[in-house]
This record gives sequence, structure tokens and C-alpha cells, in this order.
Amino acid sequence: MTPVPDPVIRPARRADVPAIVGLLADDVLGAARETPEDLTPYEAAFDRVAADRGQHLVVAERDGRVVGTLQLTVQPGLSRQGATRTIVEGVRVASSERGSGLGTQLVEWAVEESRRLGCTLVQLTSDATRLDAHRFYERLGFEKSHVGFKKVL
Repeated sequence: MTPVPDPVIRPARRADVPAIVGLLADDVLGAARETPEDLTPYEAAFDRVAADRGQHLVVAERDGRVVGTLQLTVQPGLSRQGATRTIVEGVRVASSERGSGLGTQLVEWAVEESRRLGCTLVQLTSDATRLDAHRFYERLGFEKSHVGFKKVL
């Protein structure tokens, strides 16, 4: 049996946008809200993210293929004695890679990168229907500590 090479986690490039959008659309929730056939809004969003030094959009690449992604946002604040925190968003792993440990590697990268950036808290939200994801994050040491709210504009 050939060992699976470790993924390379690297900053996303504009050329990665189609693959990232494909990952975002490849689940029950994403299929209803993403439109991979029109990349125009995603490319504009990528340009905004890339221009913001507080944003770290990364991909996991294995054998030249994008197989995972997440976005890490650095948010300075006054609460918690002026703590800087990071927010993890858009964690996605290719369906062919689920169960391989790639999600763990991505989130552990985000936690270590947060430490490196001097943050004292890493937080994330997960859709209330994603019970498997909740168990995954709890296994990685995250606590269910808040109830999230959103309002679509």
C-alpha cells in the first residue's frame, strides 16, 4: 500500500478560486447557496480577502490538487483585556478526503497559526444541523460556549 503524502497547507491563490468554490458547494448546505457556474462574485471576494492583511485564506493541496480550505480571520478587540482572536470559517474537505485526517490537520494548522500570530482565542461557528462537525470540533478541544445568531441582509 502506497502511503498518502502529507498535504501542503499554503496561502490560496486566485487560480484556486474554482477549486475552493467547488469545495464550498460540495455539501448539502453549500449546494443550496453556492453558484460555482459563475465565479465572478467569488473572484471579487477573493481580491478583497487577499488585500486584507487580517485574512488568511488557505488551501490544502495533495498531489497538485486542492483538497481542503479554510479562512482564518484575525480580529483585534478590547474585550478579554484587549485580546486578539481568530475566527475560523469555511472549513471544507473534499469528499474524497473525508475521514483521512485532513480536517484535523487544517484546524490544527489554524490553531498553531493563531498562536504564532499572538492570538489568545480561536473561535468558530458551525451550522446547527452539522452534528458530525460539532463532534469533530469538540474532539479537537473546542467548547460549545455560545449560541450564534445571524440575519441575512
